Amino acid sequence: MRVLFSVFPATAHVHPIVPLAWALQNAGHEVRVAIHPDATHLVTEAGLAAVPAGSRLDDVMEWNDNFEKLEALTDFMALDADHDDTWAEQWRGTTGMLARFTPMLDDLVDFCERWRPDLVLWDPFCVAAAVAARVTGARQARFLWGQDNIGWLRAKSRAALAERSAGADEDPLPALMSPMLKPYGLEFTEDLLLGEWTIDPMPAALRLPLDLTYQPIRRVPYNGNPAPQPWTHDRPERPRVLLTLGVGGRGRQLFREAGVTFAEVVSGLSELDIELIATLHAKHLDTVRNVPDNVRLVEYVPLNHVLSTCSALIHHGGGGTFAAAVAHRVPQLITPMPMWGEAITARHMAERGAGLLLDPRELTVGTLRERLARVLTEPSFQEGTDLLHREMLEAPSPHDTVRRLESLVPSRPAQRRAVTL
Repeated sequence: MRVLFSVFPATAHVHPIVPLAWALQNAGHEVRVAIHPDATHLVTEAGLAAVPAGSRLDDVMEWNDNFEKLEALTDFMALDADHDDTWAEQWRGTTGMLARFTPMLDDLVDFCERWRPDLVLWDPFCVAAAVAARVTGARQARFLWGQDNIGWLRAKSRAALAERSAGADEDPLPALMSPMLKPYGLEFTEDLLLGEWTIDPMPAALRLPLDLTYQPIRRVPYNGNPAPQPWTHDRPERPRVLLTLGVGGRGRQLFREAGVTFAEVVSGLSELDIELIATLHAKHLDTVRNVPDNVRLVEYVPLNHVLSTCSALIHHGGGGTFAAAVAHRVPQLITPMPMWGEAITARHMAERGAGLLLDPRELTVGTLRERLARVLTEPSFQEGTDLLHREMLEAPSPHDTVRRLESLVPSRPAQRRAVTL
């Protein structure tokens, strides 16, 4: 079977697909990953074959490494299904984001026509990949990296259209996707937005209530492939606490929104009898002039290199960070910075008793230090973490998911080049 992944060009979107891509390769299948040319290193460093596609998406790429751009991010795509009064505005913004991936389509169709994949697995933003699959006769499904905001917003949109008995011509989505569909003589169908089915690494309890077909998969942490730093192998003499705000997104705005500085947080937490590891952007790290003896500042360290030696994790609520903590059975202190589903993730963690939630509006050095001390000393938080870990193990592994995909997708007959003797 030939499997093509199509991925949004950002670290947080590439990492979740890697364990399944490895499992497919280990089972003897061929795997390719289509991504912006400037992001192919994210794929190749994982030992996967990259296909450069979407070179005209340079404006999307700017959000990866431009710190000033990241600082300008907002919460307009953040979704909390318990508070859905802004869904219409979010749907407009989301469909606008989807339409921006139109320039990727021609590259994907060209590659699919040459390589002939059996299955295309695509990032929820990369709807062009579903169109390319339709054009070339491949099966296709979405691969989520967080909660299914797009599916939920589409359901709200369709319900609103039905409530006012709107005709098909009043649905803006087909028109938005028309620049992708018209050149290939295609009509819009829902699977071009939502996939024939959806591979979902989210815990079952965090899945939004939608009438869609989901294939659950266990989220196995992969956080990049640099050589491990020697200190990550050491057993700490004191409880090791990791502070991270993710590799992109609004997490890096936490200190600004809370009205405290990173330097103040480092100084305050260092008063506890802990070893503090802070892995943040260099512009944050450079603000600390005097580094306490029990603090280590690093620009990046893969979570799966260090979490096995940690007693607690402080973070912004990102799905990948949450999953890595659960996989390594580390209690959490989450200060959610809404960008996608961080608020729901933080509440789920707290409700399971796996740590504490701290609203960024209530964050002070004192409240952060007090709640971290509780997470480190109250045994119930480890018990809640162990519960989350057991729930995670109930989901099919990437290996099991490969077997499921094999049953869903018939391989095409091998096309061999004729040889004249």
